[in-house]
Amino acid sequence: MVEKKRCSWVPLDNPLYVKYHDEEWGVPVHDDRMLFEFLLLEGFQAGLSWITILRKHENYRLAFDNFDAKKIAKYDAKKIEKLMTNSGIVRNRSKIESAITNAKAFLEVQKEFESFNNYIWGFVDGKPIVNKWKSTKEIPATTELSDKISKDLKRRGFKFVGSTIVYAHMKATGMVNDHTVDCFRYNEV
Repeated sequence: MVEKKRCSWVPLDNPLYVKYHDEEWGVPVHDDRMLFEFLLLEGFQAGLSWITILRKHENYRLAFDNFDAKKIAKYDAKKIEKLMTNSGIVRNRSKIESAITNAKAFLEVQKEFESFNNYIWGFVDGKPIVNKWKSTKEIPATTELSDKISKDLKRRGFKFVGSTIVYAHMKATGMVNDHTVDCFRYNEV
């Protein structure tokens, strides 16, 4: 059997990474809860390797009420302390507090635009940007568009949404197709 060609950043000996690449990464997401989940996970990943977050993904779902923004927006000091003792997640107070801040900002965006989906996908006119990278070395960490979105999110009160995090979010949620052209997922997404 011939092995499928994947983006070179995927460690083929890691089933978790392979599954993420093959089934999730780059698939257009239009569900508000999932967009919020990806945004928080990208923020939690800041300064860490993505595999750390992938390994803890289910723990995050449990710890953060399945990424329900309405519930997270109501977290108080007691809940923060409980999360700080949860070994199943990255226990970084700033990142935990930013999840609460981001939940509140997320709800405001939903009010203003009817959905976060309308807001975030509006930056790309509702259609994924399809790049034609031959190598992962060509793929930038940020773009002018991720700079623009980052600035707008920050203006709206979001935290841990620098341009690199925003571009990672765009790629993860399919706003940008950054699979390399030789990857079997390139045409699929």
